[in-house]
Amino acid sequence: MTKDLQQQDGLAVGDGLVVSLAYTLRLDDGEEIDSAPSDEPLTYLHGAQNIIPGLEQALTGLKIGDARKVSVNPVDAYGDVDPDAFELVPYDAFPADVDLEEGMGLQMVDERGRQMDAYISELRDDGALLDLNHPLAGETLHFDIEIVGLRRATADEIAHGHSHRAG
Repeated sequence: MTKDLQQQDGLAVGDGLVVSLAYTLRLDDGEEIDSAPSDEPLTYLHGAQNIIPGLEQALTGLKIGDARKVSVNPVDAYGDVDPDAFELVPYDAFPADVDLEEGMGLQMVDERGRQMDAYISELRDDGALLDLNHPLAGETLHFDIEIVGLRRATADEIAHGHSHRAG
């Protein structure tokens, strides 16, 4: 074991630490929708809102090698589906060369110039009904996680609010 890893051994996941996380993410029906293996983990700065709040809270206090099953309710993930986050857009607002399909993801720019992701919820006679909710809104997320790395963040990482290199 290298000296650097030995110095990190006593650390537990907490604010200001860079966490390397192996995980598999499933929905209620068991469908796997994302994963990061231990040799290519998700690396993030804990306490900087880089991951969903419910998962971040569940990881606090864990150490390298700790593995858990964690379920995160919508309120602590991407929220509930907001019925007001749907917008009917006339077909002439889309480029003529785009073949619109239900479920298709689109990037849009609002009146203030902010970029937003939307998904075509339904194609109607009078236009496309766009869903502006996050695709995982309303979903309970089920994670199988393992902490595979842990280190103190650099001053630059803390100032920038995210990790700069693998943990």
